[in-house]
Amino acid sequence: MTIVNRPSRVVSLLGGSINPPANPCRHRAPRSVAGWTGEPGTVGRAVVVGAGKMGLPLAVQFARHGWNVTAVDVNPDVVAAINEGLSHVAEEPGLADGVAEVHAAGRLHATTDAAAAVRETDVAVLIVPVMLDDAQNPDYRYMDSAVDSISGGIHPGLTIIFETTLPVGDTRGRFAPRLEAASGLKADGDFFVAFSPERLYSGAVFANLSTYPKLVGGIGPESGRRAAEFYDSVLDAEIVAMSCAEAAEFSKIADTTYRDVNIALANDFARYADRVGVDIQEVIDGANSQPYSHIHQPGIGVGGHCIPVYPHLLLSRAPDLEVVAVSRRTNDAQVGIAIKTLESLLGGLDETPILVLGVTYRDGVKELAYSRALPLIERLSFHGADVSAYDPLLADEDIDRCCATPYHWGEPAPFRAIVTQTADKLWNELDFSLFPKLEVILDGRNSLREIELPADVRYAGIGVQAQTRRRPASGPVAR
Repeated sequence: MTIVNRPSRVVSLLGGSINPPANPCRHRAPRSVAGWTGEPGTVGRAVVVGAGKMGLPLAVQFARHGWNVTAVDVNPDVVAAINEGLSHVAEEPGLADGVAEVHAAGRLHATTDAAAAVRETDVAVLIVPVMLDDAQNPDYRYMDSAVDSISGGIHPGLTIIFETTLPVGDTRGRFAPRLEAASGLKADGDFFVAFSPERLYSGAVFANLSTYPKLVGGIGPESGRRAAEFYDSVLDAEIVAMSCAEAAEFSKIADTTYRDVNIALANDFARYADRVGVDIQEVIDGANSQPYSHIHQPGIGVGGHCIPVYPHLLLSRAPDLEVVAVSRRTNDAQVGIAIKTLESLLGGLDETPILVLGVTYRDGVKELAYSRALPLIERLSFHGADVSAYDPLLADEDIDRCCATPYHWGEPAPFRAIVTQTADKLWNELDFSLFPKLEVILDGRNSLREIELPADVRYAGIGVQAQTRRRPASGPVAR
């Protein structure tokens, strides 16, 4: 037997999601019909309400499969760009080409008039944000507005699908009655309503659409059938027709809440690893070599539209779910732990120049939603630190709005500490000769655990210590 000091095969989410192979497209040329009713092999007219980072790729996906698609957005600049065949979302691979392709084919255009668009369509997909208010309860302002905007166009035979993640029961209990009241028509009789959660990851949307099973649940049998048939006509992945809208709603919240709970557990493990002096990455690799273990990665916190938000959608209806609530608090507390670590290593933060690397919630995605850089910068400043920040996706004015001084990559500076808030590969190219006063690297994503540091610079990771962070590559142990 060969003995190795690292497992040869480890399941890890460090740096991105795990992507199974994409499904090939097996759709035949569709038959276009007026008044689409869900007959297999047919296509009609579709509307996507919300032409953002997820909505615009969906519009392209639908149009590529023969549907005549109208993208609806409240931003006239977004509408104008789409109508010129241009994508306003720059970071999504393949999106710019996709918009140009389907626009040139005459199957994609855009408008700000949702009611007019819906009046002429067969299927309307709504994908606008439901975020959190100051009390951590669902903030419906955008979704309520989107629902009201289409009300004037509701007509018999229309299928309405919600892709935005919602609290369990909202499709049936909040939005279907609102649509009925506005239109005077009966849901699941005159028109049809379903929920089908987006399961997409910025930077890999088109791959996800051809890979992940599509969950669909209606408020009644015909609503579920039509929604499932629609997705079967536009996606190459498996379509999962669930028993009801509530099952589909709960599945999405369960998926994202599981990840939040798992990350919280990893963060707890990281705290204990620091206490006993072992490298948490070695521990996770070892544990995950057993196929029943799938421990996620610890870090400085959890950001983005999804994982920090959706557990609260669950807690808003079931506040007694203790594991969910504790996990949210655990992950939010990571910034505070980072601050205490810096205070300890530096002997205080007052008037200390510190550089935060990575301001967006994740490297490669130009989005600040719930980014942990924001409370990190705020807390550092509160403790008297002189905070600078850099992110390759953001301009100086973006950094200014985050209440930090913009740092320009490659310039010398008197920073005493550098904190990485994302795992951008660019950080591996840091030139430490530019920072002669540097004392500490706080590696908030454990992405620099093997970087070479000057002898007088101390390293602190999340469950990774200076004395344990460098380990030899996997291979046989010499005897």
